[in-house]
Amino acid sequence: MPLDFGLPRLSLRFTAVWLRNALVWRKIACASLLANLGDPLIYLLALGYGLGALIPDVAGVPYITFLAAGSIAFSTMNTATFESFYSAFSRMHVPKTWDAIMNAPLDLDDIVLAEAVFSASKAFISGAAILLIAALLGLVESPAALLILPVLPIVGLCFASLGLMITALARMYDFFTYYFTLVLTPMAMMSGIFFPIEQLPAAMQAIAQLLPLAHAVQVIRPYCWANFRRTHCCHWPCCLPIRWWDSSPPWCCSDVV
Repeated sequence: MPLDFGLPRLSLRFTAVWLRNALVWRKIACASLLANLGDPLIYLLALGYGLGALIPDVAGVPYITFLAAGSIAFSTMNTATFESFYSAFSRMHVPKTWDAIMNAPLDLDDIVLAEAVFSASKAFISGAAILLIAALLGLVESPAALLILPVLPIVGLCFASLGLMITALARMYDFFTYYFTLVLTPMAMMSGIFFPIEQLPAAMQAIAQLLPLAHAVQVIRPYCWANFRRTHCCHWPCCLPIRWWDSSPPWCCSDVV
């Protein structure tokens, strides 16, 4: 199949696929949310209360307060990535759900858009849950934190787009290990979630500024503290979704098209 680098043919028909995914997910929602919230919540509580008791304030606030804002972005990224990896890959290759959907009056663009939006929807729920937990623990210092909510779908859509690009390249589940080990974990370590980016060497700080998660953290954290800077809005464009359709290889959905 020849590569198509044109703009996608998007329509509101993707909402039917989104609804189908939501109805299926509803049956396992509790287990799914527990899995998505587990890692960020453990990091927040264990590092925040455990390690936080041993170190002084970070950026003028207690360490757990600093970590809470990063955990919101971390949870959003995790959920969007897992959904666009394992769930989308399964629907494409295992039960051949995409094949069946293509028998309806839908384009492949509609299916991919629905997967991205559904991943972002789940990411929003996970990020909002961490924000609620942080607020209940008294780690949110300003009502401006409510402005984080519209940020979460944008961050989720960004990482869902990245995830779908990797899913298009993957031939099996083990392929995702490369992304988690070589991309996602280093990104989490360098994006200001656990410590300020300024603590990194100058060269690594420059690399960190290229990472979407770093900008997501720098967008979210000021809302938690109501501590805005003139450069705050400069981070927004770096969180915008990526054009996943430009990177789809010829074998992507070869069984469907």
